[in-house]
Amino acid sequence: MDEDLRIIISGGGTGGHIFPAVSIANAIRAKHPEAKILFVGAEGRMEMQRVPAAGYEIKGLPIKGFDRAHKLNNISVLCKLVKSLRMARAIIREFRPQVAVGVGGYASGATLYECSKMGIPCLIQEQNSYAGVTNKLLAKRVRKICVAYEGMQRFFPADKIIMTGNPVRQNVLATPMSVEEARRSFGLQPDRKTILFVGGSLGARTVNRSIMEHLDLVAGTDVQIIWQTGKYYSESIAGFMRGKELPNLKIMDFISDMGAAYKAADLVVSRAGASSISEFQLIGKPVILVPSPNVAEDHQTKNAMALVNKDAALCVRDAEAPDTLLRLALETVADDARLASLAENVRKMGLHNSADVIADEVLKLI
Repeated sequence: MDEDLRIIISGGGTGGHIFPAVSIANAIRAKHPEAKILFVGAEGRMEMQRVPAAGYEIKGLPIKGFDRAHKLNNISVLCKLVKSLRMARAIIREFRPQVAVGVGGYASGATLYECSKMGIPCLIQEQNSYAGVTNKLLAKRVRKICVAYEGMQRFFPADKIIMTGNPVRQNVLATPMSVEEARRSFGLQPDRKTILFVGGSLGARTVNRSIMEHLDLVAGTDVQIIWQTGKYYSESIAGFMRGKELPNLKIMDFISDMGAAYKAADLVVSRAGASSISEFQLIGKPVILVPSPNVAEDHQTKNAMALVNKDAALCVRDAEAPDTLLRLALETVADDARLASLAENVRKMGLHNSADVIADEVLKLI
């Protein structure tokens, strides 16, 4: 293999896309410390901060998605697309990569399209059970397609598909704490059933409402609840809860050690993002999924149903969650046989060492 190993990784837009991309880069660098890795992202999106924080260089494209509600705005979108393609060509010519990796998102589409035109071998990773538009458009141009769910041949050429799973955060898997220690770290009783409600780093309004509107149920149970509100909602919820504090309700705007939070919990309530689901599969954690309705092609519902159909998770529709979610969570956490069944079934779906497997596939293309 050429000592001057150069790889472009492109995509992002959400935390769920960025983390796997960085994990793949870390796995490649672990195998080849001399590798030069350049990220290409979309200006103004989360990857432009997260990637440099992880120690990698990133270049931004002005690319944006089409505005279906205001079609006249798409004139500027098309102009930015043309400019992004031109910029991507210039970046590729200057960097001279031997291979390109895409993880979805608009920047990934422009970058891998130009790489494929130049004869640079490309690989894409599809994290969800329902393929995104960018990856579906790129499928004919790439050599390999790494997926995390069965049945993806309905979107991609079957001979290109490799079942790899999604990379997950290593600190989630490797926490040294016992269940009791994890609960104590949150100021909770070590011997009581515990539910973790989490809506992502910014929070989820529906998940938060499911607790706020039913504090009487929380007050009437011995079950402990860790409630991650998200930073966006933290101030308003702090005001709402003033004078309503409950000893079995631990409220946090952000949880830095998700490994400890998962370890403390008998049951998790979560959105149905691909990265989170992969974590639940690897740690074998019973989960109630509340798919976000605000994502492209309703892919979180499709992710959730891939588990529900194997009796590996429960699912509550976003519109129904404020009324039913908390009661269902309390009923489920009290049923030890149900918890054990969910844990066993979700663990069976886990695919280990995904970042290493994907990195190996990337390196085979060089």
